[in-house]
Amino acid sequence: MDPYELLGVDRDADADAVKKAYRRLARQYHPDVNPDPEAQDRFKEISRAYEILSDPQKRAAYDRGGDPFGGAGGGFGQGPGFSFTDIMDAFFGGQGGAGQPGRGPRSRSRSRRGQDALIRIEIELAEAAFGVTRDLMVDTAVRCTTCDGEGAAPGSHAQPCETCHGAGEVAHAQRSFLGEIRTLRPCAACRGFGTIIPDPCRECSGDGRVRARRTLTVKIPAGVDTGTRVQLSGEGEVGPGGGPAGDLYVEIHVAQHEVFTRNGNDLHCTVTLPMTAAALGTVLTLPTLEADVVGDDEPTTDIETSLELDVRPGTQSGSEQVLRGRGVPGLRGGRGDLIVTVIVETPTRLDPRQEELLRELAAIREEEKPSGQVHASSRSVFGRLRDAFNQH
Repeated sequence: MDPYELLGVDRDADADAVKKAYRRLARQYHPDVNPDPEAQDRFKEISRAYEILSDPQKRAAYDRGGDPFGGAGGGFGQGPGFSFTDIMDAFFGGQGGAGQPGRGPRSRSRSRRGQDALIRIEIELAEAAFGVTRDLMVDTAVRCTTCDGEGAAPGSHAQPCETCHGAGEVAHAQRSFLGEIRTLRPCAACRGFGTIIPDPCRECSGDGRVRARRTLTVKIPAGVDTGTRVQLSGEGEVGPGGGPAGDLYVEIHVAQHEVFTRNGNDLHCTVTLPMTAAALGTVLTLPTLEADVVGDDEPTTDIETSLELDVRPGTQSGSEQVLRGRGVPGLRGGRGDLIVTVIVETPTRLDPRQEELLRELAAIREEEKPSGQVHASSRSVFGRLRDAFNQH
């Protein structure tokens, strides 16, 4: 039967029209789609017609009235010898098999991006609050300077693979009820690279990179906390084949401070007062976190290393005073608070004179035999709301 008639195309149809017609018919008659035995025979005829019209030499031979297979594969109507990629094209719209127009070489580059690296460092609370610059010693893969990342010994270069001719893949053929099916697999000789290094660099053994220890300077911004990661782009592991380096991440761990504890951007500390100071009121001098960043070689500075805390008369144990803007600077601006908790210390040992004075004070205040006040240890939210409404 005429292949032009089988595919339903004109005799002057171009290659794209022939391919489109074949795809349309293959979707209709392929055995995986249409189990009808007649459809299988029809699909073989369509495939043979496409094999003739898609090959310029076979098509020209048929148009001249000759045998398009040159007597080697039988006449029209025999088993087809189409490519497996042609069937895949029919269903998935591919661009043809190896060596066909629209498809480039599938060899993979030896040069690939390197992995990211992670190191952890510990810094002080003041350094985390106000920022610091650190010199770090890192051990990563770097580009081999002997071969400049190429992997070949000096004076030599990678050569095209003779097995796949630089394509990075080779064709394998097998017979099936559909005819000869050709598939493409990575070339085993060059591992899919398309090139072979006949004389590898002795320094890096052909990998294009070596391990080295180097010093990096990292600037840690103000406001970081434990778990914060600082990214250094392009300072990680150099990739195989001298490929671009990944990123280096510096993970921060903030050491415990002897005075302050941190909660978000707020700082907390506790001061202990004798009961007389809490009753009469006093002024305390507190160190600031900035005091930790002033070195011994900086006798004069504008940094405020201390501040005054005004303890009001009658301050109760457990009360808090908030010093606005004396906490940790935020990564996105602003600054937290310093929250000071006051603990009133009750004396446990009194000499006779002290005891006498306290008893005299208790008598003046009529507190010699206090009845005490009993309160519930805790109240629910609804209970507090109820009491608040009852007061109005």
